[in-house]
Amino acid sequence: MKRLTLAVLPCLALMAACAPGSENIDQTGQKPQLPGQSSALVPTIAIAPPTGWGGDLPTVPQGYAITAIARDLKIPRQMLVLPNGDILVAEGSGGKAPVMRPKDVIAGFIKSQGKSPVKGGDRITLLRDADGDGQTDQQTTFISGLDAPYGLAFANGAIYVANQGELLRFAYSDGATSVAGPGASVSPLPAVINHHWTKSLAASPDGSKLYVGIGSNSNVGERGMDAEEDRAVIWEIDAATGMHRIFASGIRNPTALAFDPWQGQLWSVVNERDELGPQLVPDYLTQVRQGAFYGWPYSYYGGTVDPRVHPQMPQMVARAISPDYALGSHVAALGLTFVNAGAGISGGFGEGAFVGEHGSWNRGDRSGYKVVFVPFKNGRPAGKPVDFVTGFLADGKARGRPVGVLYDAPRGAVLVADDVSNTVWRITRKDQPPRQ
Repeated sequence: MKRLTLAVLPCLALMAACAPGSENIDQTGQKPQLPGQSSALVPTIAIAPPTGWGGDLPTVPQGYAITAIARDLKIPRQMLVLPNGDILVAEGSGGKAPVMRPKDVIAGFIKSQGKSPVKGGDRITLLRDADGDGQTDQQTTFISGLDAPYGLAFANGAIYVANQGELLRFAYSDGATSVAGPGASVSPLPAVINHHWTKSLAASPDGSKLYVGIGSNSNVGERGMDAEEDRAVIWEIDAATGMHRIFASGIRNPTALAFDPWQGQLWSVVNERDELGPQLVPDYLTQVRQGAFYGWPYSYYGGTVDPRVHPQMPQMVARAISPDYALGSHVAALGLTFVNAGAGISGGFGEGAFVGEHGSWNRGDRSGYKVVFVPFKNGRPAGKPVDFVTGFLADGKARGRPVGVLYDAPRGAVLVADDVSNTVWRITRKDQPPRQ
């Protein structure tokens, strides 16, 4: 059976790649268009195989410059700027969830064709710009021996790292270039099956609480709801005791968390469900409200019922709230960072959120593969997303794919982790003088 399955994979991939693309409908903003649901034996698939930059650079708006400040990394994911300006980069790749359906085998094979062949580093790398010219002068392994690290946070004089199965705390000394030892365990994290292995992380502004995003163990509950205990949730963890509670639920895969600079509210970008067609369901950006239920798996965008879920739970659908802002279907948003007006980047990108969109694999017309800016006003999204970093796609191939994005406010720079070319990019205004 396994031999037969592997033999037909290329044929199924070809069938999927030939499926029609998406209609031109508006799926961004506060009120996305949600077309009718559809399904097929094999979902529409269009992988962008990695090709590298070949000396080119990503495209940024006029008046901005982009440079690479780190290359040859091992699957860079999320980043953190320390108080002294050093940049930490989490490198890793986890998962290995067991397959449950023939579709899992097909999707896994196809998606692997769009990834870097480099093995995840299971480490944190430090980048130091000693003279303030915007270039890395020193690159060292800061923490090694980790298990698919993803989320990073700094609070209470310590560095917090979210491995795929545990939240760790590392003592930090200003100016250190490495940290020895395994770190102290703050809390175990759900790791059974680990269909969505990434654990996003953010610290509250006062450092008393840590928030961890935990993705679902399936697309739409097909492994059974017992497998979804403590999944598709955001945990709130007490930094002092490690005690946790569910802060929000029904949030399928909260891949990045950040607190806004205006009201100190927690926000997340979320990857929604697949296999309802190339135009469903839009990934989104939302404020995470305490106690809120965002619908997964029973519904999406409030009360739109997903008929594939059994048993149906109308009482849960009635509780579901709509997210704040749609980003488009299957863009695979993996990065989130905020910028405040007057903080340095400006030029039309002065107040809002940057979102890293890793890119689709299940649409005929590829979506994502860029960094967008969502404008805010009075602490709320206010307008359509604007392209900020593009050029990741060329002739149907991926020169790179953005993951984490981070605004380095003291230096007025946007950082982008690219896990296909294994690069960290830095974007600044051309007329901006270097700042320490």
